[in-house]
Amino acid sequence: MDLDALKADLEKDFLEIDSQDKLNSLKVKYLGKKGHISELSKNIKNLSKKDRPKFGKSIGELRKLCEEKISTAQEQIEANLINESLEKERIDITLPGSFKSQGKLHPLTVTTLKITDFFSAQGYLIEDGPEIESSYYNFDALNIPLDHPARDMHDTFYLDNGDLLRTHTSPVQIRAIEKRGAPLKIICPGKVYRSDADKTHTPMFHQIEGLVVSENVNFGHLKNEIMTFIDFLFGPDTKVRFRPSYFPFTEPSAEVDIMDKKTKKWLEIMGCGLVHPNVINMAGLDSNRFSGFAFGMGIERMAKLLYEIEDMRSLFTNDIKFLSQ
Repeated sequence: MDLDALKADLEKDFLEIDSQDKLNSLKVKYLGKKGHISELSKNIKNLSKKDRPKFGKSIGELRKLCEEKISTAQEQIEANLINESLEKERIDITLPGSFKSQGKLHPLTVTTLKITDFFSAQGYLIEDGPEIESSYYNFDALNIPLDHPARDMHDTFYLDNGDLLRTHTSPVQIRAIEKRGAPLKIICPGKVYRSDADKTHTPMFHQIEGLVVSENVNFGHLKNEIMTFIDFLFGPDTKVRFRPSYFPFTEPSAEVDIMDKKTKKWLEIMGCGLVHPNVINMAGLDSNRFSGFAFGMGIERMAKLLYEIEDMRSLFTNDIKFLSQ
């Protein structure tokens, strides 16, 4: 094969390269020990001394051309591989992203935070206490008589050792007075337990109770505190009424109602009153010197009113559809 024919074949072969394997084959075909260029170079010994330089130069040019073709083809193959890889990994930024649902606070948690934030801003300390209580702190220290219905087995969860699951957060108030003395301003959020379950009651629910003990505390102080709180939680246009009531641990006592803005019906939201002198004395203070007021509310009921929840039991079903509203 002469130089011109070999050059023509080389040009043609390098136009058809589309893989690394083909390129490697062409390297061997043209530049290998038994390749076309090497075989053609062997003919130089058969030429005259006059023709050898020209032929040798042509062989060198052909070898250089082949090496350039190989280098160019190698670069193209590598570029193609990179492009193929990028295409496989390509992200279409015009497509909508995949989003993971983000959790949020439970309605009871939100309601609790609203209430505690309000009273904390008024200077109240947040107190906590045990959920398993003795009869003394749950009943006796709160002036609840032995024959009171709240002590009955069908209303209270008793343990085998005589202790019980607290029926309200009021025991925390007694413990706080014993620990801190007076003057005192506290709120006590927490879980409480009663043997009761229907559309508006659950056996475990949450309460927040407030207590203020100082000198010369009167019902006007209590009323002002509650009215300010209701304005904050339900709006300043909320109609409020105080109804006389009875609680063993307060005297006088009252129920607080607000008017539903849609149904125009009165809804009970909390109980309150001036701390009974017996309770103050039982906690180790002198009722002739100190007085106070207390109030308590169910967080579920507050959440029910704020979020217009029909069935209070929905708050404990872990229904994602309900909780994601």
